[in-house]
Formats: sequence, C-alpha cells, structure tokens
Amino acid sequence: MTRPFLDFPRDFVFGVATAAYQIEGAHDEGGRTPSIWDTFSHTPGKTWKGHTGDVACDHYHRYPKDIALMKELGIRAYRLSIAWPRMVPERGVKNQQGIDFYKHLLTALHEAEITPAVTLYHWDLPQWLDDLGGWLNRDVTEHFAEYAELVHRELGDLIPRVITHNEPWCSSFLGYALGVHAPGHTDWREAFTAAHHILLSHGRAVQAYRAAGGSGEVGITLNFTWIDPASTQPEDVAAAERVAGFSNRWFIQPVFSGTYPTDVAALVESRFGAMDFVKAGDLDVISTPVDFLGVNYYTRNVVAHQPNGDWLQVRHVAPPKEAQTEMGWEIHPESLYRLLHWIERNYTKGTPLYITENGAAFDDAVEDGAVHDVRRIDYVADHLAAAQRFIAEGGRLKGYYLWSLLDNYEWAFGYSKRFGIVHVDYETQARTVKDSARWYSGQIAHQHAAPTAE
Repeated sequence: MTRPFLDFPRDFVFGVATAAYQIEGAHDEGGRTPSIWDTFSHTPGKTWKGHTGDVACDHYHRYPKDIALMKELGIRAYRLSIAWPRMVPERGVKNQQGIDFYKHLLTALHEAEITPAVTLYHWDLPQWLDDLGGWLNRDVTEHFAEYAELVHRELGDLIPRVITHNEPWCSSFLGYALGVHAPGHTDWREAFTAAHHILLSHGRAVQAYRAAGGSGEVGITLNFTWIDPASTQPEDVAAAERVAGFSNRWFIQPVFSGTYPTDVAALVESRFGAMDFVKAGDLDVISTPVDFLGVNYYTRNVVAHQPNGDWLQVRHVAPPKEAQTEMGWEIHPESLYRLLHWIERNYTKGTPLYITENGAAFDDAVEDGAVHDVRRIDYVADHLAAAQRFIAEGGRLKGYYLWSLLDNYEWAFGYSKRFGIVHVDYETQARTVKDSARWYSGQIAHQHAAPTAE
C-alpha cells in the first residue's frame, strides 16, 4: 500500500545527503592527497572485505549525471561535504584543481535549482595533518579555521548553508577510543581530547567564517541517539542518564551552553584523568552562536545497569529483530519526536533545527530493473510524521535531508550496507531509482503543489 504524503510548511526544506569519501572516488586524482580514511581502509582487517573508498560511486566523474537525476526526482536541496585533502593537499598549499571541482559541482547544483548545504568536515582528515598528531594536536584547530576561511574565500558565494562538522561523537569516540573508524586508536583519554579539539575547531571555524564576511547560515551537525532505561528501577534510570550524557549532552551542551555536563565530566575524570586539555576561554569559543543545529537521528538505545559492563556500567538491550534495520538499529520514530522536543526545550530554545541525516539500510536488490524497498518508504514516512507532529506543536524544524541519495561506501562496513534511495551497482556504476526515491519525489511535489500547513 502506498503511503500518503504529508503536509509541511511551504518553506520546509526537503533534501538528500551524501559525504565526499563515501561517494567521490578519484582518491588520487585532481591533486588530492590521502585522508585518514584512505590510510585506515587500506590497512588490512579494518574494513569489511578490505573495501576502500578509492572508487566508491565515482561521483567525482559522474556528478553531472547525479545532479541531473536529482533534478529529475524534483529534489531541491542537497547536503554534501568537501574533502579537506582535495582542497589542502599539503601544509600551506591550496589545490586549485580541488577548488575548481567543487566550484563546478556547486555551480551545476545552482543551475539545476538545487540548494547546497556544505559540510566542511565529514571525517576525512588529511593524512598530513594526522601525521602532526591529528585531533590530538591542538594546532589542528587553527588549520581547520584556515580551511574554513579558504572554503569561504573560494566558494562562499555558492554556499548558502555551512556545516562545520558532521557527528563529532563518531570522529572522536569511534576513531580514538573504539578503533572502528579512522585513525583507529583505542584510548579513551585520547578520545575525549579529540572531542574537545573538534568542538574547539568548530567554534574557531564559525568565528573565521564570520570574520571573513560570510553571509550564509553556519552551524554544526550532531548525532543523537535517544536513550531509554530497560525498566523503571532507579539503577536502570541512572544508567540511561549516564549514557544519554555521554551520547548527547557531551556535545550539545558546550555548543549551546558553554559548559560540559558536570556529571559526565566527573565520571570521565575519575576514569581517565583530569581534563587538562580544556584551556581557559575554550568554551567561550565553542559556544560561539550558530544559526542552526543539524540533527542526525537513526535509532534509540535501551540500556540497563550492569556493574561489570563497559566503563559506563551498562548493558545494551537488543531490539526485536522485526524492528531492526540491516545495521541492527531499532526503528523507533517516536524517539525522533521526543528528541526534537528535548533539544529545543533544553538547548536551542528557538534556534532553527534541520534533520541533516535520517534514513535506513536495508537489503535492497534490483529485480527486473526496479528496487521495491517498501520498508524504507515506511521508515521515512513514519519519521517525517514524527517531524510533522513536532512542527505542529510549535517546534522550529526547518528541513529534512534524507540519508542518502546513493548507496555508498559505509565506512568500516564497506559496500555491505545500502542506505540510498538510488541503487548503485558498484561494478558498472549503474544507478537504479528505488521505489523510495519515487515516493520521496512525490512527497516533495506534494509540498509544492498542494495547500500545505502554515
């Protein structure tokens, strides 16, 4: 059964999202030098079947056709990222070929009447910067501010909405503590150091962008996981609060309130030592006002207290199989509604919100030239309904970027997980529009053609 379309305010932004390393390919073309993800993915045993982003979706060469496909689907907004090592391949060196690539891509988007939102950092730190210590080196925050200024100077007229970082939680904790993302370290103290420097670089980039005369909107994208206790027992409720503090409050609170959560900070210092990487004035920089907050939401977690569990002393409760995506994540749109209210009530207080990623991986296959991904349609429709409900209650949600336009390189999972609304055959690079893309196209057309909620 086809899902009905939903009514949204006429100025609500419907878009799709991608990231450079996941789709561009051309890893050694156009003056680009390696990123930490090139190094990580080429290290044996780090990714599924040794997959790399060397070719990915070959978007570097195929972007005109991909933009034409977006236009055909009626998509009017596109969130992409710029590859830092394509812009700055060596210390102090700007790469004109990289600048020209993004200039052509952004110009083509505008010509197709698709509004770009550009993420400056989606996890592909230049390897030359990692050689200097990566996010453990405080000096990298200045390099990031210089990079942000370069993007503004060269491309700013083409970028109406800038996102400094995508998901600092992943960059720091998955990359420096759990070792499953680049650069593959396994040290919790390093992870909290990296997290702080990433947030500091965000503040410095916002300041640099505004000092350079940037007139577009600038913000940051944080990933959130709603946390519920496994029971009403006080120990489970406390466990859920600890995990929520680590997963959510640790990043949003310094950005909007200029402080780290005291309960989580006390736990961090008791386990990993004094947070002496936080210097005087840092939190003032981190909390430089932003024009919007990007919200990435996929799932919720249910947790229980477990004294011999991880460092947070918790156990994660697996969701029912029938309610999981191919990532093993629970499908729970009600938690998006609760999350948006929590964010606005406690932190943003009127600052506009955008859902900058929301989507699902399913085991999609092409059959007779089509992909019938009904579960993805249901996932997107149900989450849009949760967003619509939030808006109807006065929430300042201004847009939704579906993850993702294309099936792509899913980091350590390689090419084993498909999030796209367009199927990609990685051998031939053939694109097949899935049923979900047709439904989403209809939702966008409905918004612009029918009387909508004001």
